[in-house]
Amino acid sequence: MVIKCMSLQNYRNYKTLSLDFDPNTNIFYGNNAQGKTNILEAVYVSGTTKSHRSSKDRELIRFSEEEAHIRTLMEKQGIEHQIDMHLRKNRTKGIAIDGVPIKRASELFGIIHFVFFSPEDLSIIKNGPSERRRFLDMELCQLDKIYLHHLSNYNKVVLQRNKILKEIAFRPDYRDVLEVLDLQLVKYGTQLITRRRRFAEDLNGIIRQIHSQLTGGIEKMILEYEANTDEHTFADQLARSMERDLRQKTTTTGPHRDDLSFVVNGIDIRKFGSQGQQRTAALSLKLSEIELVKKVIHDTPVLLLDDVLSELDSSRQNYLLNSIQNVQTMLTCTGLDELIDHRFSIHKVYRVVDGKVTVENED
Repeated sequence: MVIKCMSLQNYRNYKTLSLDFDPNTNIFYGNNAQGKTNILEAVYVSGTTKSHRSSKDRELIRFSEEEAHIRTLMEKQGIEHQIDMHLRKNRTKGIAIDGVPIKRASELFGIIHFVFFSPEDLSIIKNGPSERRRFLDMELCQLDKIYLHHLSNYNKVVLQRNKILKEIAFRPDYRDVLEVLDLQLVKYGTQLITRRRRFAEDLNGIIRQIHSQLTGGIEKMILEYEANTDEHTFADQLARSMERDLRQKTTTTGPHRDDLSFVVNGIDIRKFGSQGQQRTAALSLKLSEIELVKKVIHDTPVLLLDDVLSELDSSRQNYLLNSIQNVQTMLTCTGLDELIDHRFSIHKVYRVVDGKVTVENED
């Protein structure tokens, strides 16, 4: 799976930009705040409809403009697909696949698979549960459209239920509505729990080996899925938490409160691990994500590395660079020295200066 080319119009700091990508390694280098990350972000948006750093389409559109366009040509198992995305400030985005408009953005998921790795991801272990749930959901939505359907419906029901919980003191008749919503919550929620559990088990089988290699066999890590409730007892626990939910006016039970734990040599490193341990675990998680995607889709994902080398020490840099030799990679950095020093294969180099991109080298 490779991204062959991409064109942008009025996206972030780019008025127009056209890029042809190498199927191997693509390096974007330059000083900070020049637009390197915007390129990786646009690639990611083209396949997931979402930015890794912004929740609003209007923030992706060039200042003083009303619309932006992303056009991407990719190849998957020998077949080319074109994705056109039309971002608008005051309307929902428009998307077409191979010239055919799609009704729901979710239809795009699964056509391209990405693994995005940024400095923020190095904090995924020590940050709150919401970031680890986001990791679970973003990866599973790319791999499993049924999961995406269940997640979308579950989130809608949670929002509806929370709204009812806030209003029920003034509308006691809403109790009947709450009962209907609880049935839907259990229906979709049990599917999420079951799929997340299986995903975590599969990921754990990969991450243990990678983490052991990263630490020279000194550390043994176990990734565990911490379900807020069991799929078999969700309905009972939801009923038991009703009075608490009414008092707090929010839904306190369900997979929207799940978490992942990372236990190294018997210690939960979310709370008690050093910064080095947490960063190594985050790197292990991302490398495991690549291997799991390969296993599931029988193809390689596109890897997006946004200025992560500067955040890693030499040994972790070496391990990361050695692990991505056979994956199409788009990498941003401030200079090329760290790549040359590691004798990393560089196929195509772009210099980015104030929203201007020039090709400096092609393999």
